[in-house]
Amino acid sequence: MISSTLIRQLLRPLVLASSLLILLASTATGQQPFVTDDSDTTPKGHFHFGFANEFDLLPHSDFPSLRQNEADFELEYGLLHRVEIGIEVPLLTIFNTPETIPKTPSGVGDTNLSVKYNFLREHEKSRMPAMALVFNLELPTGDTNKQLGSGLADFYVNGILQKSLTKKTTFRLNGGILFAGNQTTGVEGIKTRGTVFTGGGSFVRQFSPKLQLGFELTGAVEKNFELGKGQLETLLGGNYQFRKNASLDFGLVAGKFAASPRFGAKLGISIDW
Repeated sequence: MISSTLIRQLLRPLVLASSLLILLASTATGQQPFVTDDSDTTPKGHFHFGFANEFDLLPHSDFPSLRQNEADFELEYGLLHRVEIGIEVPLLTIFNTPETIPKTPSGVGDTNLSVKYNFLREHEKSRMPAMALVFNLELPTGDTNKQLGSGLADFYVNGILQKSLTKKTTFRLNGGILFAGNQTTGVEGIKTRGTVFTGGGSFVRQFSPKLQLGFELTGAVEKNFELGKGQLETLLGGNYQFRKNASLDFGLVAGKFAASPRFGAKLGISIDW
């Protein structure tokens, strides 16, 4: 059973974000809550805003850190036809054991800047999937003394394949390389500095005009391929489109290996204008 503490941690930032988003005035992309990125880009001259709050139980190897809450704010803008730019800022709270100082560090994590280019779109009579590339630069804006940031500038490239298996089912596949920095967000992630390989895949099915559900498997490993120090996560979730341009996103996370959370829950909102 999910505890009342976990529910409060998830709902508090979500309510604040909802109050802001409901004032804004295209259909939401609906890729949240999945980590696996899609090939679509925000239309030229338009914005896409995503908010997601994830509360995780950390692996025992992260002791004395026990839990982590990440309230993630992401804004994307269609700069050109098939080209979007984005910024992502996480607000992190880490829950340590009572004797740890600080017990509950909280603040801004590392800021991510991105550029996505969709160089191939999917066509109905073609077997070729849609393809895109994403270039990410993560700036060390988080406080390293509180474990909110890595203190490193990260450079990451991710490739995306997307294919409609049926009119209602979409498969997405990602593969990326972190060339510099490390892969952490707060306490979570691979802490070793250097090359990290990432991958993931998701199946998402539209069950009604407003409801999509799916699952994904994502992972990351160092260049020496030591699985025990890597990351493997699965997510079950989806989104419900409650307005023409907005959706409620939700998911449950389970992880394996040292760089993954043991269990987590995610709630969020996506909106286009």
